[in-house]
Amino acid sequence: MQTTAPQMAANDSEFDRLFDGQLYSLLSWAQLTAFWERLDTGAGWYLYALGEDRPSEPANAEHVSAFTHEIDVLLHREHHEDYCGIVYADNLDHPSLIKIYDPNHLGTSCGSSKQRILPGWVMSTLPPSNLVPSQLVPQNRKRWWQGFLGLIGNQ
Repeated sequence: MQTTAPQMAANDSEFDRLFDGQLYSLLSWAQLTAFWERLDTGAGWYLYALGEDRPSEPANAEHVSAFTHEIDVLLHREHHEDYCGIVYADNLDHPSLIKIYDPNHLGTSCGSSKQRILPGWVMSTLPPSNLVPSQLVPQNRKRWWQGFLGLIGNQ
């Protein structure tokens, strides 16, 4: 499945064009597992939890690997479907942008409604623009992110 997200009001940066461009969904859990396995963790990924401060520097490969592991665990635990379908990338073989939707706040992640639902997390090889969620980020998600940052801080 591919989708084109609704345009942002000010779509002037390379990140914004990529963010609002054509994306491909990882529909099955097996596809997601294979995707994570072939992801170049050393590609200079910015890890961005929406509702938190934007990262100013890309994460190192070890942190990217830890993030993909932890987010995979979270998605499997909380997305109670026999398919994935909530992770999107601009390129499934060599991505530069990955959107990961929060299983507990999906709305219509494919962009078919008039209300724009932003992903919970973004991985990008470009510095991200400031993305402000239209809803409050739940405290459990903030705690999850802070826990992840604590995990990588201890490595």
